[in-house]
Amino acid sequence: MRKRVVVTGMGLVTPVGNDVPTSWAGLKSGRIGTGKTSRFDVSGYASKISREVKDFVLEGVNPKSLRRMDSFVQFAMKASWEAVRDSGLCLDDDALKEKAGVIIGSGIGGLKVIEEQHEILMKSGPSRISPFLIPMLIPDMAAGQVAMHFGFKGMNFATVSACASGAHALATALNMMRQGMAEVVIAGGTESCITPLGLAGFCSMKALSTRNDSPEKASRPFDRERDGFVMGEGAGIVVLETLEHALARKAGKIYAEFVGSGMSCDAYHMTAPDPEGKGASLSLKNALQDASVDPGCVDYINAHGTSTSLNDKGETLAIKDAFGKRAYDIPVSSIKSMIGHTLGAAGGIEFISTCLTIKEGIIPPTMNYEFPDPDCDLFYVPNRAIEKSVDVALSNSFGFGGHNITLVLKKYRD
Repeated sequence: MRKRVVVTGMGLVTPVGNDVPTSWAGLKSGRIGTGKTSRFDVSGYASKISREVKDFVLEGVNPKSLRRMDSFVQFAMKASWEAVRDSGLCLDDDALKEKAGVIIGSGIGGLKVIEEQHEILMKSGPSRISPFLIPMLIPDMAAGQVAMHFGFKGMNFATVSACASGAHALATALNMMRQGMAEVVIAGGTESCITPLGLAGFCSMKALSTRNDSPEKASRPFDRERDGFVMGEGAGIVVLETLEHALARKAGKIYAEFVGSGMSCDAYHMTAPDPEGKGASLSLKNALQDASVDPGCVDYINAHGTSTSLNDKGETLAIKDAFGKRAYDIPVSSIKSMIGHTLGAAGGIEFISTCLTIKEGIIPPTMNYEFPDPDCDLFYVPNRAIEKSVDVALSNSFGFGGHNITLVLKKYRD
């Protein structure tokens, strides 16, 4: 029999808060993250806006070690600390540490340090490059640093699947725990690539909103006037435990039960989603099958909802295909309307938002939904959170390369 897996701790770093209480309060109230990109000169950029993490401080790390961590690692460290504290895990248990793993996804990794070190190379030559360049930039270093801090000696690696990276980390953890390969896993996603090169790359693709005159209105998933996504950053990390382990240690809280995942590939295009949503629909169907959940039992869908024309239309078609006429009865919302698209961190952040929706019975809104699109005609919880009892919820993540994944959460019951 597959072991049951539950969520016992969570940590967040987002453009609307650097911890879970602040971020969740922002999401429930519809607070929009920051507007114009402030870290570098954006005068030559088509898109001058982003959702930056503000006032971030990573405490408890000496300055020397801090300089050897790219921002995406720092975000993961802080979110992991919050998640572990929240879970109440005993970190003095050596037997636990041998069974505890860390799986943290990142779509891009240390882009900031790549740019900084390349500039040094061009100005001063190869002898001036930091010996820590490579370990600082590789995407698996978030998981590595977190494991070193806690002394967790179980499985340790990163998942890299563009904007599905964080969700794939969570699904991988679930499947390994079901098989008895770990009792505890710290899992989620992290990303920090609001950099000159990162912003320029997405601008060149014409993937970003150019609503520079009203940045707070730029991210508008499923709205007829959407014109691209807004770059975000942050981390979403949870503590997953087998139910048996959580009950044995008398865990203080269980946010939700993690009951399934489904994956698929569009096999269609490097960046564009399948216009008919077939790959995304397959992901939804696979997830429901894996979780043994009837489509009629789903109460909420946390959408990928990027605010791009093709993605939002394709996701809407996928939901209709997977749920038939009942799709019109299921609330669907996108928190990217507030925090932007956090890329590889999105799956982790949105997983936590979905857990809290189940725990509190509050569905966060899709902000900036003003003009209905005939191609996107579901109930997107426009502009105001709603109270609703949610027993079963899904969270979608789709990434460049055609990667699709859906996670299934259920209200915990004995």
